[in-house]
Amino acid sequence: MDLSGITHVAFDADDTLWAHENIFVDAKARCLKLLSPYMKEGMNLEEELYRFERKNLKIFGYGVKGFTLSMIETAIELSDGKISGAEIQQVIDLAKEMLNHPINLLPGVEIALDALENHYTLMAITKGDLFDQENKLARSGVGDYFEIVEIVSEKTADTYRDIFRRHKIDPSGLIMIGNSLKSDVLPVIEAGARAAHLPFEYTWHHEAVTETKETYWKVASMEEFAVALVETLPRRVG
Repeated sequence: MDLSGITHVAFDADDTLWAHENIFVDAKARCLKLLSPYMKEGMNLEEELYRFERKNLKIFGYGVKGFTLSMIETAIELSDGKISGAEIQQVIDLAKEMLNHPINLLPGVEIALDALENHYTLMAITKGDLFDQENKLARSGVGDYFEIVEIVSEKTADTYRDIFRRHKIDPSGLIMIGNSLKSDVLPVIEAGARAAHLPFEYTWHHEAVTETKETYWKVASMEEFAVALVETLPRRVG
């Protein structure tokens, strides 16, 4: 990919700067164990939970809180209302664990931010619950690297265009890196910027993209991304 003319580098947060989806994978496994006495033969908990999550996104939004409410609703339906208050409390306690889970930066993140911060305007663009995302960024230890932080309810091309307009950013001079083709890559390109895809080990069903034209940069690591950007910088003479 041509990296000339880059002035702004934007980073997704969850599963790009730090691990996140693995927390949900673990929570689903624990919820399955809790609900197993109520499960009917042939029933798939993950599919049932996703059905409620998808239905509730426009009401509860993204993040742990919306996920928890969907888990509770799933538990009530699958148990035909027989689930106990004590078991619902276990789901709530699980949500509290998720919200307080340690923030584990992914490999190469801090090195990349160190390498890029004096040469580009760094941005964090993430979606989800405002309080939760602000809290994670504060606890991550890397919040000070970002001159611009945007926490949005959804990532669409219009969302990115609005961000570029409000911050007076020429999209042709911006590149975004993220793990989700649906949220971090394709709509950024549609909005006129460039994008790099850095896959994470887990992908939530809602973020899955089955077919797409390869108009983006595939990177294998955060180090590869940062090194390539640094190498495009003008060389000092003397």
